Amino acid sequence: MEYAALGAWIIAAVAGGYLLVVWLVNGGLSTKVTRFPLLVVAGHPLSAVAGLAVWVAYVATGEVVYAWVAFAALLVIILQGVLLFTRWLVGRGGRHARGAEQAFPAAGVAVHGAVAVATFVLVFLTAMEVTRA
Repeated sequence: MEYAALGAWIIAAVAGGYLLVVWLVNGGLSTKVTRFPLLVVAGHPLSAVAGLAVWVAYVATGEVVYAWVAFAALLVIILQGVLLFTRWLVGRGGRHARGAEQAFPAAGVAVHGAVAVATFVLVFLTAMEVTRA
């Protein structure tokens, strides 16, 4: 199951990287009016990469503590992701639409979110399983 979680985390990272590139190409850093706090825009992918590194450490060593640290990182990552998602959803296409985030393709957002949820579940189940052993 830990390899399924690793694969899901990598797919989520690729989809998230795609969304970040779309945001940057559409003027994300230079947008004066946006619903996205820059700290969260930077923190979400940085936290995700750090969490992925901890998960890789777990897969490489089998140390239970790494599984739980990766899970804790996922809690932070998902909270940041939900903040970004709700702000994107509120401004999407309506009269309050602003910023580079409006260029996100809905399918990209859906794939990133769905795979992120799968990653969360797989990491949690793996951490629970190895804790019992």
